Amino acid sequence: MFSFNSIEHYHDFLAKNPDGCSIAVNYYLSKIEEKKHLNSFLEVYSEEALKKAKELDKKRKDGQPIGKLHGVVIALKDVIAYKGHRLAASSKILENFKSVYNASAVERLLEEDAIIIGRNNCDEFAMGSTNENSAFGNVMNAIDETRVPGGSSGGSAVAVQAGLCMVSLGSDTGGSVRQPADFCGIIGLKPTYGRVSRYGLIAYASSFDQIGIFGNNISDVAIILEVIEKPDGFDSTLSNSLSESYLPGILNTNKKFRIAYFKEAFEHSSLDPQIKDACYNLISRLKVNGHIVEAIDFELLDYIVPAYYVLSTAEASSNLSRFDGVKYGYRTPADEMELSAFYKVTRSKGFGKEVKRRILLGTFVLSAGYYDAYFTRAQKIRKLLIKKTELIFSKFDIILLPTSPSPAFKIGEKTSDPIAMYLADIYTVYANLAGIPAISLPLFTHTNGMPFGIQAMTNRFKELLLFQFSELLIHHYKSFQNPTSGN
Repeated sequence: MFSFNSIEHYHDFLAKNPDGCSIAVNYYLSKIEEKKHLNSFLEVYSEEALKKAKELDKKRKDGQPIGKLHGVVIALKDVIAYKGHRLAASSKILENFKSVYNASAVERLLEEDAIIIGRNNCDEFAMGSTNENSAFGNVMNAIDETRVPGGSSGGSAVAVQAGLCMVSLGSDTGGSVRQPADFCGIIGLKPTYGRVSRYGLIAYASSFDQIGIFGNNISDVAIILEVIEKPDGFDSTLSNSLSESYLPGILNTNKKFRIAYFKEAFEHSSLDPQIKDACYNLISRLKVNGHIVEAIDFELLDYIVPAYYVLSTAEASSNLSRFDGVKYGYRTPADEMELSAFYKVTRSKGFGKEVKRRILLGTFVLSAGYYDAYFTRAQKIRKLLIKKTELIFSKFDIILLPTSPSPAFKIGEKTSDPIAMYLADIYTVYANLAGIPAISLPLFTHTNGMPFGIQAMTNRFKELLLFQFSELLIHHYKSFQNPTSGN
């Protein structure tokens, strides 16, 4: 029986098994079929994946050089372009659209011999925290199918959680990789803004969006980042001078870290008592083991979520204006309809409720009478956050926060209260506003049986330091083991 522990061990398996890639792909295809009721995948590339597996097996048999991700089975969130394959952002307005090019991240994966096995469900246009906003049905959490997997990258998280692929790519605009990773008991990384090219990523909020990675161990997440962070001329926000090798330095866990945590965050009324206790217990253990851990005042905490939703919805309003039914995607029958009416009907029928809500919010804060009152003030808050972050990292290596105020909740539990749903992003949107890297680590389990973890952040482009700290926590402080992966 095939099993997967890490990319490194998988490559050892391939060295001993001439048909190893084919064995792995057949295994994952059977698992996807077995777990299809979870609705993690919108599309599975069965024939294509098997064909690629046979080609890679032959490549090894012929003694040809192999890539860093040779035979690694990867799934993609339905906002990341894969040439010749459907790309819908889980929306009716793009239901039958096929991508005409590869996202730069996908191009890098394919260059290193990865196998793309399918397209993952998500909240429509990456707008949501539960994966209940998809036009193609909600995704279920594999640990408890009555609970949400988190969002917006819920399908990608469940694909890794349930053992349906080795790693997956998602996108993180305000926590859409870290929060579902937290709810599903796996690792979720949001790299520094500008670390990974956004070319080929359907835009929600361009100054926040970043492609992120789901995995079961730090080394797998690190090697995927090594591959996809390569220079790219298609994204002007990318820092082309930075391309690192992480694996050699990850195991340097003898370092004593200087760690800060926000007193206001740990004492916030929304934080589940068990999560609060686990976080404080972890801090105590870190102190006992010689790490410097200090509480610091963060008076901007209550401004983070409002600033994020003002700015992100404003950018969404602009980005989604391109979906008008004229050149591609859903088009309502014209029947001599005036152009403005045609746009209105197409978007009303093509977009879901949450997407329309955020477009309206964004249009409102950009409107003539409210631009200065909302958008300009939110930009000022963002600048203050960035300055505050720089000051913190002049004294500390790590910022430690909960990932989410609660473990995964029941499907339908919060859909009637969008404000409560937005406020649940209180711990994740900070990293996107500041542009810093952040990772969610599965360390604990709640008495209700659901996993939860903790979130670590470092200064911009300090992913190696983040991986070192993460490896330390996973190996020495983890008290939760995922019971559902089947690996």
